[in-house]
Amino acid sequence: MPSLAAAVSACTLGLLVATSPALAAEIKVLTTGAFKPVLEALVPSFEAETGHKVTVQNDTAGAVARRVEAGEAFDLLVLTPGGLAELAKKGRLADARPTELAKVGVGVAVKQGAPKPDIGSADAFKAAIKNAGKVAMIDPEAGGSSGIYLKRLFERWGIWDHVKAKAVLVPGGLVATRVVSGEAEIAIHQISEILAVKDAVLVGPLPREIQNDTIYAGAIAATTPAADAATAFLRTLAGPQAAKVLDEKGMMPAGS
Repeated sequence: MPSLAAAVSACTLGLLVATSPALAAEIKVLTTGAFKPVLEALVPSFEAETGHKVTVQNDTAGAVARRVEAGEAFDLLVLTPGGLAELAKKGRLADARPTELAKVGVGVAVKQGAPKPDIGSADAFKAAIKNAGKVAMIDPEAGGSSGIYLKRLFERWGIWDHVKAKAVLVPGGLVATRVVSGEAEIAIHQISEILAVKDAVLVGPLPREIQNDTIYAGAIAATTPAADAATAFLRTLAGPQAAKVLDEKGMMPAGS
C-alpha cells in the first residue's frame, strides 16, 4: 500500500499536469458591446482557475455578425438569439441551440452634475428628446441593437427627422462618453454600457411601455480547436458566479 506522502505527491503531480500551461487553451470571444463589461469582470477568475487565456473583442451586434459571416475565427460568440440563429444556419456554430445568458434594457444618461430630464412616461421621454439640444445614440446603420430600436420608435412617433437632424450618431462603443465630452446633452444606450462610463449618470431605464429588452446568448464556433475550454467559459457565463456580476453591470438573467 502506498504511503500517505506518496499518495499526496501523486495527487499534486496530477493537479500540476491538469493545470499545466501545455494544456491551457487560448479562447477568443467575440461579443456585443453591451455584454463586454460582464465578460471583463469574469475573465480574471476564470483564467486563474483554469489556466486558459481569454481574449475579448467587441463590436455592434450587426458588425459582429458580419465579421463572423466573413469568416473571422473565434471560439465563443455572444450575440442576440436571432443573430446566432442566422449564423447557425450558415454552419458557423457548433450547436443551433445557444445558451441564453442575460438581458438588458435601454436607458438614458446625462453628464455628472447635469439636470436630469423627466423620462417617467413615454410622453415625458418624447418631450425630453424633442427639447434636448444634441442627442447621442448608436448609429442604426452600424447595426447596434439600441440604435435600430430607437430609430423605429422615433419613426413610429413621427419625430425621426427631427431627432436625426440633431443626433450624435455613434458608430460603436460607449455612447455615454458623448455626454461626458459635452458633444451631447442626452445619451440613449443600453444600461450596461452607460454604467461603464465614468462621469456619466444613468437617469433611468426607458419607461416600461416603450422599453426594449435585448437578450444575449452564447454559442461555440463550429470549427474551434478550443471547444472544451470555450464550453467551460460559457458555463461560467451562465452560472451562479455570473448572477452578481450581471446585477452590478445593469443586466439581468435572461429568464428573469
